[in-house]
Amino acid sequence: MKMMKGEVVLNIPAEKAWEMYRNNEIISKINPQMLSGAVYIQGDGGPGSLRLFKLGPGVCNYVKESMEKIEKVEIGRSVTYEVIGGDLKEMYDPYKATFSFIPVEGEENKKCIAEWMAEFEAVAPTTPPPEKARDAALGFLKSFDNFQLGY
Repeated sequence: MKMMKGEVVLNIPAEKAWEMYRNNEIISKINPQMLSGAVYIQGDGGPGSLRLFKLGPGVCNYVKESMEKIEKVEIGRSVTYEVIGGDLKEMYDPYKATFSFIPVEGEENKKCIAEWMAEFEAVAPTTPPPEKARDAALGFLKSFDNFQLGY
C-alpha cells in the first residue's frame, strides 16, 4: 500500500484540537467552505462507528462526501478511518486516513502538530496520488487556528 503524509502546526493545545475534530457540531462550523457537515451515522465515535463527512463548495469539485468507518482511536491523540463510500472510494481502494494531534514539546499548552496520513491503493493505474485530499485536509486543519478564537 502507498502512503502520503503532511502536517501543520496549530496554535492551540492538542487536547483542544482533538475535541474540535471529534465534535460534529464544532467541526461543521470550523470552515464550511471545506466541510459543511459531519454526522455519526452509527456509533458514538469509537471503533466501528460510521461518520459521514459532507464537503463544502471549496472542495466539492473533487469530493462531495465521504463515508468513513472508524478503525482505531487513541483518545486525545489520533483517529484512523477507512473510507467505505463516496468519491474517494471510487478512486482508491483501500483508502485509510489517520488524523493525529501531537503536543509540541515545551509548548504543550499552546501548540500542537496536526498530522494527516493516508494509506491507499489507486483503483486505476492512471489515478494520481491523493494530493488534493492531502492539501484539503491540511488546509482544513490549519483553519482550526482561526476558529478556536470563538470556541
